[in-house]
Amino acid sequence: MKSRREFIKTSALGLGGFALAGGAGMALRTAFNQGTPGSAGLTPDLTRTPTYCEVCFWKCAGWVYKDSDGKLWKITGNSNDPLCNGRLCPRGTGGTGMYYDQDRLKKPLMRTVENGRQTYREASWEEALDFIAARLKEITAEHGPECAALFTHGSGGDYFSTLMQAMGSTSVAAPSYAQCRGAREVAFIATYGQGVDSPEITDIRDTRCLVLIGSHLGENMHNSQVQEMSDALAKGATIITVDPRFSVVAGKSRYWLPIKPATDLALLLAWINVLIEEDLYDKEYVERHTYGFEQLRAHVKDMTPEWAYGITTIEPNTIRRTAREMAAAAPATLVHPGRFVVWYGDDTQRSRAVAILNALLGSWGRRGGFYMPDRMQVPSYPRPPFPEPARTWREAFPDRFPLADLALASGICEASIPDTSRECNFKAWIVNGCNLLMTLPNRKQTIEALQSLELVVVVDTMPAEITGWADVVLPECTYLERYDFLRNSPGRHPTIALRAPATEPLYDTRPAYWMAKEIAVRMGLGEYFAWESIEELLDWQLKQLGTSLEEMMHTGVKNYPRNFDDLYFDEVRDIGFFTNTGKIELWSTSMSAAGFDPIPVYTAHEEPPRGYYRLNFGRAPVHTFARTINNPNLADLMDENDLWVNPVVAKMWGLNTGDYIRLRNQDGIESTFSIRVRVTERIRWDSVYMVHGFGHKDPRLSRAYGRGACDTELISRVHTDPVMGGTGMRGNFVTFILDAAGKEAQS
Repeated sequence: MKSRREFIKTSALGLGGFALAGGAGMALRTAFNQGTPGSAGLTPDLTRTPTYCEVCFWKCAGWVYKDSDGKLWKITGNSNDPLCNGRLCPRGTGGTGMYYDQDRLKKPLMRTVENGRQTYREASWEEALDFIAARLKEITAEHGPECAALFTHGSGGDYFSTLMQAMGSTSVAAPSYAQCRGAREVAFIATYGQGVDSPEITDIRDTRCLVLIGSHLGENMHNSQVQEMSDALAKGATIITVDPRFSVVAGKSRYWLPIKPATDLALLLAWINVLIEEDLYDKEYVERHTYGFEQLRAHVKDMTPEWAYGITTIEPNTIRRTAREMAAAAPATLVHPGRFVVWYGDDTQRSRAVAILNALLGSWGRRGGFYMPDRMQVPSYPRPPFPEPARTWREAFPDRFPLADLALASGICEASIPDTSRECNFKAWIVNGCNLLMTLPNRKQTIEALQSLELVVVVDTMPAEITGWADVVLPECTYLERYDFLRNSPGRHPTIALRAPATEPLYDTRPAYWMAKEIAVRMGLGEYFAWESIEELLDWQLKQLGTSLEEMMHTGVKNYPRNFDDLYFDEVRDIGFFTNTGKIELWSTSMSAAGFDPIPVYTAHEEPPRGYYRLNFGRAPVHTFARTINNPNLADLMDENDLWVNPVVAKMWGLNTGDYIRLRNQDGIESTFSIRVRVTERIRWDSVYMVHGFGHKDPRLSRAYGRGACDTELISRVHTDPVMGGTGMRGNFVTFILDAAGKEAQS
């Protein structure tokens, strides 16, 4: 479809697939509302099926329980899984809400025109898949397969990635790379020759000093890390939290440093200065394992705590005291690498400073710092080699982001807008499990890209905003209704976990592996999905690993011994690192060769205009981004977000806790919906804070629609990291609008 794409408000369609028939709806509501086994209407006879959670990327292994009537009852953790140790977070236990959510997508939908207006109609799977395959063949024949791209988050990405590579495209992007963790991976690779993986290879359980700089453990609910932090605290570990907001973990900390936003790099450099100038660094470790120490010493010589105080507002004595605390606990000191680390556009360099600080403390490869991971080598089912692409995703933005090692979602979005200077503009998107309108910054650019495409296919379980821009919407069944590839996470020892269907898919929904295989077959690429069934594939893989599908249905998780006794460094032998020098690079040769500062340099960032406040956003323990806001179990726990406002600021503006206001950013963009004010001393006066993921605009999300404000629509200024393309989103500022009158509040 080459005509300009319009957003379709599908709530007005009245499609039968969106409404439950009375009997089915009543049955689902009854199943959802009934109590625990043994209560009225339920028997204690339960069966269980292994799974791993899809509510967040931690993918904790668990058990799904059904009663004797086949109704899902609850989900619990698998005690043999090192990612959860038998305990799930609130989101994991709330997973049954995804299954029973009556707002789910239920039928394939195809864009059509009726009476001159774009709308959707229900379609069969055969018609929808035939259309997708035919359009992909036409587009790739005309423009080349590399002009098709995949955006993905979640398990389905494995299957659609195989489809893309079989077509001849490597343009596979997870928004989490540019929006979340890519800067830290590039920084740690430049320093140590390897990244910190996911889940991170942090030895929190044995740490004596944990430093969290912008890491909100306890609110992001990275399950095993939160459990290990609790264990470390019980053993007397010190926590140092650097955050302009008094977060949950700040309340558990010995030190809370309420730093001025956008100045974190200055604090890190001052800490490095103290360790070197006071001779507190691990001299033997640095001498044996690092490269560039003297250059580092000279670089930070004048970056004293007094220098940093004028930038960060953190007192010099506090900077010295916390640096000494780290050194006293070393090498069992862990400066956490963080997760969402793209803030101000210099994020690779800030993460480099974190990596350097850990190296000076001797924590890499040491107990209580970072361990060396191991994982299983799960064999791939036999298939032909993928065709060599004529162009890669890099050609879309040549000579930019030289150290990016994965495709950039924001870059592909930008390169989808027609531009004659590019050799290839992207023409087709498959969007799997990620609502790009609430994920990618600069919503205006995302919409312009969507309107320029010839094909948009959206695969999701829920009617997120992105579905209103699709040509075809494919309803995926939830993780409780399907098999998926084996979970194979890095850890202290190799572990695999099985996800199996606990029940048949509701409505006319299908698993992503089936969709990808069916499209491939229609495109003449079926040999890349040579297995007859997912059960055949899984059983074949498991037998290569010394087990079977039958056994894993009973155990859910299988743990293997490490291949080598190398969890921590051997203190006698020299260690080789995968860097250009074979050492930990305090002075980075790869950064220098790419034209960047080999040692991080602090640069001041812009200040908020008068009457504006820096917009900070984060996570809640009961929600995963925007994906869970409509989940009936989790919406009951938190159904809207609040705007944290310092009491001094609230008094200036006449705001009180419970007031509803709207927000306007520095570019004049206003929030669509209002947000509730929370007046609290837990936030600095120069900032405000809200939880990400609220303010959905699709009325089909009956619990999420219009609840709270959406931070993403206020992020119109993006500071792009020149090293790897990370999208710094914390350079946006907001002021307040009185909701009732729609007028700007008066200070």
